[in-house]
Amino acid sequence: MAEMRVERDSMGEMLVPADALWGAQTQRSLENFPIGAETMPAGIIAAFGILKKAAAQANVELGVLDPAIGALIADACDEQLAGDLDGNFPLKVWQTGSGTQSNMNVNEVVAARANQLAAERGIALERPIHPNDHVNRSQSSNDTFPTAMHIAAVLALSRTVLPAARALIAEFERLERENEGVVKSGRTHLMDAVPIAFGQEISGWRGLIEAAVDDILLAAKPLSLLALGGTAVGTGLNAPPAFDALVASKVEALTGESFLTHPNKFSALTGKDAMVFSHGALKALAANLMKIANDVRWLASGPRVGLGEISIPANEPGSSIMPGKVNPTQCEALTMVAVQVMGNDAAIGFAASQGNFELNVFMPVIAYNWLQSARLLADAMESFRARCASGIVADRAKMAENLHRSLMLVTCLNPYIGYDNAARVAKKAYAEGTSLKDACVALGYMTEEQFDEVFHPEEMI
Repeated sequence: MAEMRVERDSMGEMLVPADALWGAQTQRSLENFPIGAETMPAGIIAAFGILKKAAAQANVELGVLDPAIGALIADACDEQLAGDLDGNFPLKVWQTGSGTQSNMNVNEVVAARANQLAAERGIALERPIHPNDHVNRSQSSNDTFPTAMHIAAVLALSRTVLPAARALIAEFERLERENEGVVKSGRTHLMDAVPIAFGQEISGWRGLIEAAVDDILLAAKPLSLLALGGTAVGTGLNAPPAFDALVASKVEALTGESFLTHPNKFSALTGKDAMVFSHGALKALAANLMKIANDVRWLASGPRVGLGEISIPANEPGSSIMPGKVNPTQCEALTMVAVQVMGNDAAIGFAASQGNFELNVFMPVIAYNWLQSARLLADAMESFRARCASGIVADRAKMAENLHRSLMLVTCLNPYIGYDNAARVAKKAYAEGTSLKDACVALGYMTEEQFDEVFHPEEMI
């Protein structure tokens, strides 16, 4: 059995692993919520480290925290942010809906490490640094957890999702240049349509990601508003005047991102619309990625009895029974991520609609699903870019063959023989297995010379 030590909180004594930095409240949560395997996301823990450091700095400036204690708390937070304290944040997502236990987990770990630093440096303190009285000074779980959610979300967007999206955009731009002048058959309703340049088709993919980036940037703006300073119910009880604005400026300085204090703390504590709105932009990105992945795997289908108009990298064997089979696995992974994000969006929407009076009590599940979506989208876009999109090669001969076999090229005859006559040409050619030219001449609508003069598929784009 692991060596244990005794820790105390307002409810009494608890046995805690001797080598753990957490205290009694964290241990109570571990024992009271043995639910699932999902632990609080690393992004939330990192965001708590940022806000605890910012709060300590603000409390020192406002004269409500001893500067020596504030410095020790800040140094402990730096170690947390560097990953030195990993392993001390074991709590499950499925806990209290306010995230109180995770707030206290961070408070206890930071306080314990700050006390260790004081001892290591020979700093004499009147009394040990306390999780509530010092690390949680001027705060409540009810305003720290929504603040941590916003910080984590902003950082996830700026540091993972948006860079991955922009890298994919750049890959598509390269493919557009590489395929300039290549004309292929367009398709609508999965049926043959009029010609399109392959570069134009790729530009559509690029535009879908660019539009999603614009949506994300717009939807991220409400995330810059922080609830910190509202404390328990939004009144700011036990927080000094100007604490909210000062701590927001500290968070901004620590992250390099724009943050402001929320002008209405009552709304900030109970409403989660910023998380819903911003995740909606992630869902829109997921929807567009689904479409792109489906296009790519359709175009690459084959290699002999599918469309086969592009080839994609062969990354691994595709079948345990069919030798030589290669599947569009990156497309499949990307589409599964899209499905997960859409499911997460439903969970976030339901969770945001709940809670009563002055608090939403579904915040951990909102945070978990939101950050999972961001992580999966960023990872999947980069994997798709590096292992699929970067290796897309057009089969120009196949594209040309399909283009010239398409009956929908008859559309260019509309201005000369009319829609109804053009339809008769297409139906005759299809029924008899002949060319559009043969059918048009046989029906007497044009001579061969007239047909050749106006029928130029590559110019139809």
